[in-house]
Amino acid sequence: MSGPTGQAEAGSSDDQDIRLLSVSWNQDFGCFAAGTSNGFRIFNCDPFKETFRRDLKSGGFGIVEMLFRCNILALVGGGSNAHYPPNKVMIWDDHRSHCIGEFAFRSDVRAVKLGKDYIVIVLERKIYVYNFTDLKLLHQIETQSNPKGLCCLSHHSNTSVLACPGVHQGHVRVEHFGLKVTRMISAHDSHISCMALTMDGLLLATASMKGTLIRIFNTMDGTRLQEVRRGLDKADIYSIALSPNVQWLAVSSDKGTVHIFSLRVRVAGEDASNEQRSLEGPRMDHQNSSSSIDPLIQTNTGSNASSSLSFMKGILPKYFSSEWSFSQFHLPEVTRYIVAFGAQNTVMMVGLDGRCSFDQVNGGQMLQKEYFRFIKADLTPLRTLAP
Repeated sequence: MSGPTGQAEAGSSDDQDIRLLSVSWNQDFGCFAAGTSNGFRIFNCDPFKETFRRDLKSGGFGIVEMLFRCNILALVGGGSNAHYPPNKVMIWDDHRSHCIGEFAFRSDVRAVKLGKDYIVIVLERKIYVYNFTDLKLLHQIETQSNPKGLCCLSHHSNTSVLACPGVHQGHVRVEHFGLKVTRMISAHDSHISCMALTMDGLLLATASMKGTLIRIFNTMDGTRLQEVRRGLDKADIYSIALSPNVQWLAVSSDKGTVHIFSLRVRVAGEDASNEQRSLEGPRMDHQNSSSSIDPLIQTNTGSNASSSLSFMKGILPKYFSSEWSFSQFHLPEVTRYIVAFGAQNTVMMVGLDGRCSFDQVNGGQMLQKEYFRFIKADLTPLRTLAP
């Protein structure tokens, strides 16, 4: 099948005729890809800049997944005039303008995740894991109905971890491919609506369809390490992000608020050198012991808010003892957006607009630092927040 050919540089096409179909971060959150009704575009975050685009009259892309910052992309057609059928995944080398892999399925593709070693393709009830080198099928994973295509893949050089919905409601399946270990985590009573892994895959954050609580788990033994509360009302969680230093967690939802939470969890030995961690491999102290939570708790610079009645934990309803967000930013509720952490206590919001920063000591309201409309016809740019 022919690949996406067309305009290969940032140009001045008529954005008024363009519809944004998808937005996704690359693996280190330094770039994001936008799938549009007539092609795709790649943007750098800091400094903000459009770095590449292909404008196509032949159709649009519902999924555009980057492989770090290289020229390899995973493409799935989307929109009313899809460039490819929505049940096909094309692995595209844009430098050579050549398709290096093609996968076809009997049902629509819900998500694609790329890693250094793996291609992960998510259907509504099954996940396929392929070897990136030879495109051979390595694993088939059954899931419960997963219309959102929920799936996370770690990107640390020394770990290969995948998290996805299990076959039972509220359960998460975690695959440690390198260790050949499968862990089932009972995360919530209701269906999982959003999840995120740390870069090394050793910590998992989840939210349910209720959208009131976010829970953080040790993926090695399934221990729940921390629970924070977004609010009391039901919400649709759009995205969860964990900061690279595992000090902060960000959550966006349909309530028009981005919440920042201070984390008290840590991976044992996180202060050790990268070389030592690479040699030792993924490890968590006191695994599968009754005290496994203790070495994963740390004192952070800031602390989450709690009720003045939290000392009556176990007597009053649960929300009186909840950990509430440390910092917040309010946005219009009309647009779906995803979040990630940038440099110097900043949070990037794509799908809406910009970069904001937060005060890591005092918390409170975040302040907007930057705002960009990366597709003028859609009110869906990048916002950056700051203190």
